Amino acid sequence: MPPFPVTASVGIAIYPDDGVDAQSLIERADAAMYRAKKAGGGRFVFHSNAPSLDANEKRLPENGVRGEPQRELEQQQFHDLRDANEQLVLSSLAAQEAQELATQAQRRQVKFLAMVAHELRNPLAPIRSAAELLNWARSNEQQHEKLQEIIKRQLTHMARIIDDLLDGSRVDSGKFHLECSAVDLIGILEVAIDSCIPAMDAKLQHLRVQLPHGPLVVNGDPVRLDQIFRNLLDNATKYTHKGGGIALTAVVIHQAVVLTVSDNGIGIAAEALQRVFDLFVQDPRAIAVHGGGLGIGLAVVRELVEAHGGSVVASSSGHDLGSEFVVTLPVVADESLPA
Repeated sequence: MPPFPVTASVGIAIYPDDGVDAQSLIERADAAMYRAKKAGGGRFVFHSNAPSLDANEKRLPENGVRGEPQRELEQQQFHDLRDANEQLVLSSLAAQEAQELATQAQRRQVKFLAMVAHELRNPLAPIRSAAELLNWARSNEQQHEKLQEIIKRQLTHMARIIDDLLDGSRVDSGKFHLECSAVDLIGILEVAIDSCIPAMDAKLQHLRVQLPHGPLVVNGDPVRLDQIFRNLLDNATKYTHKGGGIALTAVVIHQAVVLTVSDNGIGIAAEALQRVFDLFVQDPRAIAVHGGGLGIGLAVVRELVEAHGGSVVASSSGHDLGSEFVVTLPVVADESLPA
């Protein structure tokens, strides 16, 4: 069968070289189409290779005397070609927008999966430490029960993270799932401290805790709040030298609780401080001190703090001058606590 002859004339405008909006691209593709038609048809022409056409050129060349039906037919052909060019440009723009949306969705998924992988690894250290101490504490019933509680809490945390991973909507949106209620932040902080004490003891570090008396009631997810402060305390432990000091303080200011985790560790360089909460970002000096980090823990902290309606900021005076992380969360009335 002989090839089917193609007689259409197509004008092509390229984004963004020929225009950045649909109207400009359509007009320039239209002009290029007329040039293709004038050159004999059955071809395509790029706008960048076609000089601009004046109004007289946007007509077929006269080939003798033509009647009204012939002119109407030619006009209809021009309209059809123009419509075809418009649809081509609009389809190209739609395809580009769809590609950009797909790219953004992929980035969210990569970010979320990285955070999940990091958070799945985090509970392993306290579980390992508690498991090693179980036999030693067998004769001390109170200590034995405390270690068992640590293991149970970390397993609960891992189960929540796995649930997030299995929930496809969480992966698509790149967001952790929150189960909020009125909770006492004091109890959550004590749990986070218990989880981090073994690592601090291993480095002979000193922890100073200063919390207000009575409950600090916030509307939050206990597991996620534990993640926030466990990550901050773990971060302080990693980047504070052996025998160094770490502090956790909390004060209520107006309708918010301000919690500060500070240390006298390696500090944060000014250029790294601006992006310290970004995913996969680490101070080169921090990598040298603790090479196993991936720059994920603080990104998780910001994600979860903001999901609770709060804010987190970091500060440091520079190398070897320590660092400070301040979390601000809204508080609610004490009577909101369940009986």
